[in-house]
Amino acid sequence: MIPPALDRLREQSDVGPGEVPGLLERLAQVPDPRDPRGVRHALAIVLTLTACAVLTGATSLLAVGEWIADAPPHVLERLGVRPDPILPRRLVPSEATVRRLLARIDGDALDE
Repeated sequence: MIPPALDRLREQSDVGPGEVPGLLERLAQVPDPRDPRGVRHALAIVLTLTACAVLTGATSLLAVGEWIADAPPHVLERLGVRPDPILPRRLVPSEATVRRLLARIDGDALDE
């Protein structure tokens, strides 16, 4: 799945960093299939964490969940992951949350 995406990127003309929206901005455009009540993690953050895990070599949803659970604090802060109100850590989505969300998301909207 990644080689075709890289081929598409190679076909793009040279653009500067300010001309291309960031990953979070792009993924924020994907429609969220969840009922807004009870949502703990923004869709764009879950998708970005998943993409980061895959880019670092995660090849399964279990590996994605493990990478997210062990993600470096500076990455979580930079992505805007909410801090835990009690403990000195950030609240990350569980592997089960990622799995359920990826099963429900519109693949065509994500491809765009």
